[in-house]
Amino acid sequence: MTTLPESTDKKLGLVIDLDTCVGCHACVISCKGWNTENYGAPLSDQDPYGADPVGTFLNRVHSFEVQPEDKPAQLIHFPKSCLHCDDAPCVTVCPTGASYKRAEDGIVLVNEDSCIGCGLCAWACPYGAREMDGEEKVMKKCTLCVDRIYNENLPEEDRVPSCVRTCPAGARHFGDLGDPNSAVSVLVEERGGIDLMPEQGTKPVNKYLPPRLKDDIFYQAPEPLAPVVAEAKGFVGWLDKMLDKV
Repeated sequence: MTTLPESTDKKLGLVIDLDTCVGCHACVISCKGWNTENYGAPLSDQDPYGADPVGTFLNRVHSFEVQPEDKPAQLIHFPKSCLHCDDAPCVTVCPTGASYKRAEDGIVLVNEDSCIGCGLCAWACPYGAREMDGEEKVMKKCTLCVDRIYNENLPEEDRVPSCVRTCPAGARHFGDLGDPNSAVSVLVEERGGIDLMPEQGTKPVNKYLPPRLKDDIFYQAPEPLAPVVAEAKGFVGWLDKMLDKV
């Protein structure tokens, strides 16, 4: 079994703003594209244009309609990927050491050359963040685009995960959550960022910023526009009068 590092001073991860995410799936598409064309084995699809298409994705967006007490219903878009947990059960259950957590930055990765596709890590992950590639027969998961964030050949603004760089709403933030003074840590503190399913005891590095409740004023219907009445002239005016008599 694989052992976890005792601690990691640096904890690279994501902060996702559920109040800002619009569910456009741009992060899903950019993640699929980047990880298919670059790091590791491609993310395959099976029967993509058939009646029952399936494929491998490292990031998915789920949408839920919620009804807070005494408040209007609202739609919440919930992106989900690997949370790079401090106490990652997917790592400790791996029989070959293919799943591991890096001591230098806390990123959880899979060595695809060592993965035997047993699926134990998927069973152990309480978030459903791992997927078996149907073609490669190895486990895939979010890498935080480790091949981007340290790539000095890229412009500095591109040295972030593909999903963060692509998000048009600015709902995804990347940084060191082990540094209390980092921009992401300050954001979590100011907005009351939370862990996903803290009762699991996995200590996820990624945080979620809760959505703000919408009040009744936000949902008031606008006043109807007054009808526009214009007198038709010529042939159209004559036809309009004839039709009124029918």
